[in-house]
Amino acid sequence: MPESGVSRAQQHTHIPTDRTGIRTASGPTATATAAARRTGLLVTLVLGGLTALPPLSMDMYLPALPAVTDALHAPAATVQLTLTACLGGMALGQVVVGPMSDRWGRRRPLLLGMVVYVLATALCVFAPTTELLIGFRLLQGLAGAAGIVIARAVVRDMYDGVEMARFFSTLMLISGVAPVIAPLIGGQVLRFTDWRGIFAVLTVVGVLLTLVVWKWLHETLPPEERHTGGVGDALRTMRGLLGDRTFTGYMVAGSLAFAALFAYVSASPFVVQEIYGASPQTFSLLFGINSIGLITVGQINGKVLVGRISLDKALGFGLGVIVLAATALLLMTSGVFGDVGLVPVAAGLFVLMSAMGLAMPNTNALALMRTKHAAGSASALLGTSSFLIGAVASPLVGIAGDATAVPMAVVQLVCAVGAMACFLCLCRPWQRGGARV
Repeated sequence: MPESGVSRAQQHTHIPTDRTGIRTASGPTATATAAARRTGLLVTLVLGGLTALPPLSMDMYLPALPAVTDALHAPAATVQLTLTACLGGMALGQVVVGPMSDRWGRRRPLLLGMVVYVLATALCVFAPTTELLIGFRLLQGLAGAAGIVIARAVVRDMYDGVEMARFFSTLMLISGVAPVIAPLIGGQVLRFTDWRGIFAVLTVVGVLLTLVVWKWLHETLPPEERHTGGVGDALRTMRGLLGDRTFTGYMVAGSLAFAALFAYVSASPFVVQEIYGASPQTFSLLFGINSIGLITVGQINGKVLVGRISLDKALGFGLGVIVLAATALLLMTSGVFGDVGLVPVAAGLFVLMSAMGLAMPNTNALALMRTKHAAGSASALLGTSSFLIGAVASPLVGIAGDATAVPMAVVQLVCAVGAMACFLCLCRPWQRGGARV
């Protein structure tokens, strides 16, 4: 079986590229693909919007959780399930939509997903009970997953090599801002309306993004490159992808790095405010600074490093920095250096978060480089793995209560070491001759 899990005939199909490394389509959709490339900034913004929509759906809603608890007369733990349902839907939805896009092209599954997302979000506005809200949020997550998985697949259709890595770094600039500004937007919306107004705003955003996709995002997967099989063929393709040791290594390494990031997002409000006594304003400032660090390093990766050094070297360096930062955080939070205070811990978190700008775009690019003819299925596996491993790691940070930051540091260090081990033991970059891709 070929390493990428697709047929041998597909494996040897030649996909021409232009001087920039962008894959050029042949056949009926070649003109559409070229038109999509010519739009440049517009396509970048559309794909960035698709990848930013799920974090907006999750994080805009966070300031409204207490209001939902009061309005629907439900326990806080039950209302928390509305977040879990949305996150679970995003993970599972990618497994469904990815293979669909390999069979029917990118546009139809994406537009269908966006329409269902709009309907599900509108239903959230009118949800009379917590149980129905949980169900609508699950459907919202399932449909919203289409934007994440197909955006990555479209990038794989249009770009290859270093250009793909650069584009992923650019997407990080757009999608990385979303989790930072989403709670702020949600808080401002709550000044003028109640929690239902947040879902009304998301509905409008979904409608606008659907119209933009319909108008300007052209089909990027030619018919001759599509899979014609059914569910069984999709499962065989995914099994073949997981059988590719190198692809699986990049997938798990990226997912574990994402889990370390998730651990930070879950624990930092308690660590910074409850343990180290910072104000909510100080926490918001630190959260924003860390996000800026991640975005900045991601841009350095795409604009400076890619094309000058191999992606594997950049990824290895990023993972190494994450391991060192997580080690330092564990030593500081466990009291090895005494009571260090907030500033050193905040510095360690900043370094760890910034290094994600090297780890996350490069794992995606390196994994997708191995899946020319199954980009949708591969993108689905990448996204589902990240969400599931992140969801498992997230609650572990509070396993010892909110009086210690040690669990957060332990989870981050275990994930970081695991990511490095996968990179070294499964990807084995030295065996590929250190190609500058």
